[in-house]
Amino acid sequence: MPKPNPQLPPFDKERFTPVKRALISVSDKSRLIEQAMALHDRKVELISTGGTYKAISAEGIPVIDVSEVTNFPEMMDGRVKTLHPMVHGGLLGDRDLDSHNSSMLEHGILPIDLLIVNLYPFENTVNQGGSYEMCVENIDIGGPAMIRAAAKNHAHVAVCTDADDVELILAEMDANEGKISGALKQSLASKTYSQSAAYDATIANYFSDQLGEPDPAFRLQSGKLKQNLRYGENPHQIAGFYSDGSGRPGIASATQIQGKELSYNNINDTDAAYELVAEFGSVLEGALPAVAIIKHANPCGVAVAPTFLEAYKNALACDPVSAFGGIVALNGPLDKDTASQILKVFTEVVIAPSADPEATKLFKKKKNIRLLIVGDLPDPREPSLTYRNVGGGILVQNRDNGHVPITDLKVVTKRQPSTKEMSDLLMAWKVAKHVKSNAIIYVKDGSTAGIGAGQMSRIDSARIAARKAEDAKDIAGWDTLRTEGCACASDAFFPFADGMLAAASAGATAIIQPGGSIRDDEVIAAADAKGIAMVFTGMRHFRH
Repeated sequence: MPKPNPQLPPFDKERFTPVKRALISVSDKSRLIEQAMALHDRKVELISTGGTYKAISAEGIPVIDVSEVTNFPEMMDGRVKTLHPMVHGGLLGDRDLDSHNSSMLEHGILPIDLLIVNLYPFENTVNQGGSYEMCVENIDIGGPAMIRAAAKNHAHVAVCTDADDVELILAEMDANEGKISGALKQSLASKTYSQSAAYDATIANYFSDQLGEPDPAFRLQSGKLKQNLRYGENPHQIAGFYSDGSGRPGIASATQIQGKELSYNNINDTDAAYELVAEFGSVLEGALPAVAIIKHANPCGVAVAPTFLEAYKNALACDPVSAFGGIVALNGPLDKDTASQILKVFTEVVIAPSADPEATKLFKKKKNIRLLIVGDLPDPREPSLTYRNVGGGILVQNRDNGHVPITDLKVVTKRQPSTKEMSDLLMAWKVAKHVKSNAIIYVKDGSTAGIGAGQMSRIDSARIAARKAEDAKDIAGWDTLRTEGCACASDAFFPFADGMLAAASAGATAIIQPGGSIRDDEVIAAADAKGIAMVFTGMRHFRH
């Protein structure tokens, strides 16, 4: 490892240095010409490469081809063009060291004060389904080498990997007679190394996926800041919201049409709601309208129905108390009638693939409610990873995209579930995957009738779900409980018959569960004694 050089002065954030020479090499040319012209107008000499050089010179802006600087042509389809001492010497040369200055003078290396680079779009190529060869070809080599070199030498060189940062450079130059501060260069260097690390992480993860490595030697995660948050789960916690670049439709890709700024808890709950409602498919692809209402990352009501208005009303009826201040998610366009009904209850966020103009117009009357439009639904069966921090480490697993086809279900009781019961069982099973363990879900006629979440014992969840149904009956003034004749789902097996019997007492006539307990025979016998139909999935859905 190189030793610190005692000849170097300490880094000075207040030190301003001039920008006289810039190298520009960008794959995204959307703002290239205006920024190249702005630098030229400020008497900055421009050097460029390949397509960037052609685009600038075509506009009549003076620019030097990098091959004139290196005295070496681009080769190998542009793979080798900036990997040259004439470029890297200009980026890495420390102008505070006589030895560096002597070397630059001896070899005719001119300093580069500003580097503007954005890297080959590897991530976009992957997300757009590019072939393996195309993805590999979009791995940038020269770009990362240059930006890392410039960032290391940030006492003298400013590096921009984001077009917005060029505007910061121009503003400081205008305010300081063509000079920029050490503080800005240091900030840009920090951002550059973060981006370089994220870029390499994306490539590494891509190769791990291609190799089918379940546990690669290094697991890398990166994200780009999307939003500064006021605080985290609580006001004393610092938080930010980052997009991971995966392209998965959801809260990170949503457009906020109106409403207050999203909070940490809003984002977490909205993600839970949208991922749940996606289980029912898209209305645009023939699925029935589905609505999920979430509170504190747990569903308090889910329903499918012929219309969104009916689905929302049925979802709300499951637990109208908990729905206050909740999140509402739809699997299709938000319409005017449904929007009108939602506005009758205090709601934090509504998220949907789209919204009719009449619905958005109605929402404008309640300026604080957030309306998010995503454009698409996530695929609940798509493989992806989830991360959770633990003391000194990170737990990584595949997203729970487990699905059990109806043909793989095993009826273990004497009585077979009816067609109606089977439909409700399958819905309850979909919801169970999104309820904190231990989870019990009662469903009747396509609507949740009671949800018990996050309890230490399964029987407590069964009892809480039943009590929720009783509370809803009292509020609505129904003659009978919605759990009478319902289907029940348990996210994991019943270790004893008592939990199953509690569900039966609540009115369940059919139950779906993973099975696999050493007391399965006792549970099945108890179900037979009650005339209950029971189905085993062979798969559990713990959610902690």
